[in-house]
Amino acid sequence: MCEALLIQRSGFYAWVDKPKSKRQLEDERLMGLIKHSWLESGCVYGYRKVTSDLKDLGEACSKHRVAKLMKLEGIKAQVGYKKHKGHFSGKPAVVADNVLDRQFTVATPNRYWVTDITYIRTHEGWLYLAVVLDLYSRAVVGWSMSSRMESELVTQALLAAV
Repeated sequence: MCEALLIQRSGFYAWVDKPKSKRQLEDERLMGLIKHSWLESGCVYGYRKVTSDLKDLGEACSKHRVAKLMKLEGIKAQVGYKKHKGHFSGKPAVVADNVLDRQFTVATPNRYWVTDITYIRTHEGWLYLAVVLDLYSRAVVGWSMSSRMESELVTQALLAAV
């Protein structure tokens, strides 16, 4: 290898036996803390939040140094959500009649209720929340939460409202 690189053998062995510098030792110690913080975040945090975590621990380091060490180690932040390829549109199987005809002002309570489903992303996965609103008071009268999207989700929210 020394012949191919055109270097002296004595120079190579001097380089191999050279002890690590204080900076290298400090970088290795800091890299352990960076990996711990990144793994604790669920492999989501980028260099800014990792730097904030390190400063909370009392470490004195800049965001640029943390970014450089993370790049050298191949650690990256999770950015955005996965994009799903495909065509996901089409006519729904069952369409309910439009009883309100976009007249959202009603005169009596408990006559018209509307429901909505929302998705909440957590570290453990998705949560699904169904809410029932009374159009008269514009207040939540029932709700239901589940870890799976099921047809019973809205039914449970309606039963809670009743």
